[in-house]
Amino acid sequence: MPRMSFTASEEAAFNPSSSEHRSMSPVLLSRARSMAAEHTELSKAMATDFDTRTAKRIGELSAVTNALGRWEEASSTLHELNSLLEDPHTDDELRSLATEDIASSSTKLTNASQALASSLIPRHPFAHMPCLIEIRPGAGGGEAALFARDLLRMYRAFCSRRRLRASLLRYDDTEGTSGNSGSDAPLQEAILEVGAAGSYGELRCEAGVHRVQRVPATESKGRTHTSAASVLVLPSLPTNGSDDEDELSWDDPSSDYYVDPKDVRTDIMRARGAGGQHVNTTDSAVRLTHEPTGTVVSMQDSRSQPKNRELAWRLLRSRLAQARREAREEEMLRMRRSLVGVARMGRGDKVRTYNWSQQRVTDHRSGLTVHHLDDVMEGGEALEKIMGSVRAWMVERELEALIGEEESKSSVR
Repeated sequence: MPRMSFTASEEAAFNPSSSEHRSMSPVLLSRARSMAAEHTELSKAMATDFDTRTAKRIGELSAVTNALGRWEEASSTLHELNSLLEDPHTDDELRSLATEDIASSSTKLTNASQALASSLIPRHPFAHMPCLIEIRPGAGGGEAALFARDLLRMYRAFCSRRRLRASLLRYDDTEGTSGNSGSDAPLQEAILEVGAAGSYGELRCEAGVHRVQRVPATESKGRTHTSAASVLVLPSLPTNGSDDEDELSWDDPSSDYYVDPKDVRTDIMRARGAGGQHVNTTDSAVRLTHEPTGTVVSMQDSRSQPKNRELAWRLLRSRLAQARREAREEEMLRMRRSLVGVARMGRGDKVRTYNWSQQRVTDHRSGLTVHHLDDVMEGGEALEKIMGSVRAWMVERELEALIGEEESKSSVR
């Protein structure tokens, strides 16, 4: 496939190096130096007394410490060059060399500033995990169901292109067919599991309402219709909790992944839908209801009841963990808004528009517009560029929030 070409404005929107240099925020620099000092103190303590928790904390601080070192080196180099240029006693040859080096040194400092700022953003607790992508049609009737099917194909093509292992856990179409192999009928609901580690961190930018503007095949007068489909990105949790990470404990009530079995009602029923020898003949379908929250998960795609039960429990844990995480983020967001007015688009907001007549895709968070709709729907480079622009947008929002928090702490002291 030939490499896509993009306009200068499109490149600037998702290429961080094309943005103008901004000096490092003093509050972020202060935070970095504080974390580096903690890294030094803990490293000294570890030299005489090894402790697992301390070692883990040192690892968390290492990225910031290393990034701060590179920033200070680049800042010192640029300062020395500027001093030479400002000094009237600098000889012509040295001044010429300093002039030649100052552009590359400025670029190094800009890159170091971006790397240091990014290292200060707390790592999302689900970022390293595989993910589940849930797709459902929204407003727009049959056309919405067709667009939901198109989105599923887009994400499967993206995963195939990137060599990310992806499998359908659930596929229900509007004709009543269920299974995990898909069909050509309009989509009612699909759950795609992307099994690669870190895929949640890469694909969580896709969550939200995706809007399509196009002429349906059944439209006789050529009028453009607007429809929508919702995309939800969840962490894909392992079958059993991990002893290596506190957050992955199934048995710790303070963990996001803990679900009290007493709070879950299990219903066993016969599989429903069109076709298949096991449909309406065996009690293989499983429905779980988390009664405190009203969250319901049903699974009937496998002929095995134990397999359906396992998948249903995985999906229930994922939905509850995501909901708990979002509740904390929303609470933090309310506090941040009272301080700095930071805006955030949630999963219920319109995040992207696909316009067929203009061959245009616009992401409403990053503001990036590309006119390569076919490549986007094929999961190609244009889609990857859009995703990259959104991840950059998310980093900017996180930095704004981080600066607001640090400034509020400074004002309290």
